[in-house]
Parts: sequence; C-alpha cells; structure tokens
Amino acid sequence: MAVYTDVSPEELEAFLATYEIGRLRAFKGIAEGVENSNYLLQTEAGSFILTLYEKRVNPADLPFFIGLMEHLASRGIDCPQPVKNRAGAALGTLAGRPAAIATFLIGTSVRRPSAGHCAALGTALAGLHKAGADFTAFHRANALSVPGWRPLFEQAEARADTVAPGLAALIADELATLEPNWPTGLPAGVIHADLFPDNVFFTDGRLSGLIDFYFACNDLLAYDIAICLNAWCFEPDGAYNQTKGRALLAAYQAERPLEPAEIDALTLLCRGAALRFLLTRLVDWLNVPPGALVRPHDPKDYLRRLRFHRAVRSVRDYGIALAGSAA
Repeated sequence: MAVYTDVSPEELEAFLATYEIGRLRAFKGIAEGVENSNYLLQTEAGSFILTLYEKRVNPADLPFFIGLMEHLASRGIDCPQPVKNRAGAALGTLAGRPAAIATFLIGTSVRRPSAGHCAALGTALAGLHKAGADFTAFHRANALSVPGWRPLFEQAEARADTVAPGLAALIADELATLEPNWPTGLPAGVIHADLFPDNVFFTDGRLSGLIDFYFACNDLLAYDIAICLNAWCFEPDGAYNQTKGRALLAAYQAERPLEPAEIDALTLLCRGAALRFLLTRLVDWLNVPPGALVRPHDPKDYLRRLRFHRAVRSVRDYGIALAGSAA
C-alpha cells in the first residue's frame, strides 16, 4: 500500500455521499507498499480501506479482483469485502482514478515471522488455492510473469549497476536461463501472487485474514508457494531459514499435496519469483514519483535471495523431500 494521489476532504466527502456508510470522521494515507494509493477511513459506520488504483493496475482487471474477493469470502476465506454504493457498484472514480472501498480487517501483520506463522501461512495459502478452484466468472493472466520480466529489465538496465555492481549482467543471465526453461503443465488456478507478511493478519497468534488481492491472477499454484518461500523464509541477513520453509511446505501439503512435477520445478519457480520482485523493486527504486508518500523496497534484498536460489542444487535445501521427486 502507498499514496501517490492526494485526495482532498471535499472530494472524499462527495465520493462517500454515494455510499451508505455514514459521514467521514477521519482519513489518513497508508505509506506501506508501492502500488496503489490507499487510505484508512473512519466513518460513522466504522473503519474502511479506500483504494485508488494506479501504476500497474489495468482498470479492466478490477472486476476480477472485486469478484474474487467476494467469491473467496463465500468459501470461508477471511479477506476484505468490497463495499457497494447506492447504485450497487463496487467501483467508482475519485481524483481521476478508479476507486473502491473495502471492509477493514482486524489484526496485525508480523515483521519477523516464526516457523509457526509460516505454518499458518501454508495452511491459508492451500485453502485459498482450493477456494479459488471454482472461480470461473473472470480470468486474469499474470502480467508480471515471464513475458513481463524483460520489459521491466529494459526499463532499469541502464542504471541497474548503480544499485549493485554487476546487477545488469546477472539479471540478463537469469533471464536467459528462465525464459526458455520456465515450467509448464503444472496445476494452475487462482493465486494471490503477493502474499507477503504485511498482507497477512494475525490475532492472538491465529491467522485472521488475507488482504491486498490486486496482483491476484491465474497462474501456476506452485509459483504462489515460491513467492511465499521468498517472502517468509529469509532472515534479515539474507540467509534462508530451512525450518520456516519446512513448516510452510508441510502445512501446505497437509491441505493440498504437491505433485512430484511441482516439487521438481520448485527451484526454478523460486528463482523466477525472486527475479520478479527484484525487477519490480528495481524499477520502483529508480523511479519514485516526486512528492509521493511511499517507501520503496530495497531491491538488493531480492538480489540476495536470487543468489541463494541460483546456488541451490536440491529442493531439499528448501526443507522438502518427497518420494518420486527427482531431487
């Protein structure tokens, strides 16, 4: 979450007048994240999240996101619910941007996940994948999968080495490996694609909700696991915590066992997930809009993760072993 577009109180009050959530009491920008503009709203009816969609979000994709959150909630997944206005629409326009209001989830995210948190995440991720299996009303391709990586690199290539020496050559080498070898034919469906610790809430030690579905798409289910291993199982010094990885993977498999081919592909999927976030963070790091209320993530964190994956020789290094795997 972040704030790129300023909203005046007058604009916001006029927008809220089309809803049945009472008058505005307070609102403030949310600085975390790097994609959309987000505000915490306090109205007479309670707390809500206002999102203005920009940057990488295609307005044509918004019905997918809205429909998915409604579908997942109907299947028992705790996630924000779009609030519809008096006309029955979940989407509107505010400050020249597509905008939506969603319910506010109670809970807090964890900065230093434990193995227990990772296990809870694994269970929730498998539950999300199963709940999304019959979401067929909309389909959204992953715009930030393999075909999107080279265009991102081209945006940052000329200045990449100012972030880390040799970074441009390393990314070029990684693209040359992943583009022709990216796994195909694995189980696919709806994935979250951005399930970082700040998008998962806990209450009294229990996982209480998942938020920020604006990268959700249809893609390989195991790729979502790879994203989570990258996001949850590395320590601040860049070391991979195999105990956390084992907890996440075991909990996921207790709900949805992985096929041998998915496990065999895990190293490439983890490399691809690390490269995807390295590239988007690199582009954002080099192109922060003037005056934006945003804290871009340091791309070097994902450079360290990518280097780890490039050195992996067995999926057992992630904390997993399965009969029938080629590892």
